[in-house]
Amino acid sequence: MRRCLGLMMCCGLLLGGIGSAGAAAQKTAVKTVLVLGDSLSAAHNIPIESGWVFLLNARLSDMVPKALAINASISGETSLSGRNRLPALLQKYHPSVLVIELGANDGLQGLPLPALRDNLAAMIDVAQKQKIRVLLLGIELPVNYGPQYRDGLRAIYADLAKTKRTGLVPFLLESVALDPAMMQDDGLHPVASAEPKVLDTVWPQLQPLLK
Repeated sequence: MRRCLGLMMCCGLLLGGIGSAGAAAQKTAVKTVLVLGDSLSAAHNIPIESGWVFLLNARLSDMVPKALAINASISGETSLSGRNRLPALLQKYHPSVLVIELGANDGLQGLPLPALRDNLAAMIDVAQKQKIRVLLLGIELPVNYGPQYRDGLRAIYADLAKTKRTGLVPFLLESVALDPAMMQDDGLHPVASAEPKVLDTVWPQLQPLLK
């Protein structure tokens, strides 16, 4: 229960002023990366400026031409709520790349895996119809959820990436999850000092989509 509550706490949006950042992107016509995720991307229980999406902006600002990350992540977000919010976000920010980091809360609640797959597939379809490139960020559940559910969850990301031809990071926290010093007491969220490693896991798959 403590683990579930740790990921489900609603601690608001965002990184760096989503509205002002989006307006700036449109005025200067910079390439935009929209990140739609949950607390793993919303800098849960750490300073916003320590989160991997905030750090991503520093890296994007060094690109030529520059790019900008818009963080639309909300702690507690499920794939269904993300699916419902996505059309308005795409209309507002017109991203070149959509990063989807959802599924952890579905898993922690034990929601049906077919529903998760349907929601993720629908988000990918909506984006690709607008010629937006998609990167899926996979997650892993604690071992007490059992191999059948955990394997099924893992397979969803791999199958969608293959059939929908998206980018894929199989496990967002791959470089930090097994190191207690890199994780908060809830065992689910990275500490601030681990966030650069999380970004380093995402970047090799995101960078090609920006070209």
